Amino acid sequence: MTPFSPTLRTAAKGLLAGLILGAGAAQADQFVAYGDYEVHYNAFNSTFIEPQVAQSYGLTRSKTLALINVSVLQKASDGSKTPVSAIIKGSASNLLGQNSNISFKKVEESDALYYIGGLPFANDQLMRIALDVQPDPNQPAYSIQFEQTFYAE
Repeated sequence: MTPFSPTLRTAAKGLLAGLILGAGAAQADQFVAYGDYEVHYNAFNSTFIEPQVAQSYGLTRSKTLALINVSVLQKASDGSKTPVSAIIKGSASNLLGQNSNISFKKVEESDALYYIGGLPFANDQLMRIALDVQPDPNQPAYSIQFEQTFYAE
């Protein structure tokens, strides 16, 4: 395996960030506000990411693997928002009640911070996704639940 050049690595990071942000926009930017925090989240098929970008981030691509993306922003008094670290836990269940845990990987870039987790699915499968997001380890986690149907690409 040959390492990526710095130029390709930078382009890949920008592409992944754009894809993740774009995937959220395509689904009407899903976020929940909790006090001084905003938790943004979205889910999309892992095949939406180009192979080179997935490889550079250590992500798996598969027709039956969804990626769950979570980012947390802290709001300042001046209205600005800053990405912050958080403890992210997730799980998913299908309509048959089969459960799976979602492990998240932290991705840090110069001006972005987000967490990505993988979720296997069957074609045309509705998944109930539950997230616990804890930006402050001294406070309880925020719970987010949503449903999404995934299709094998």
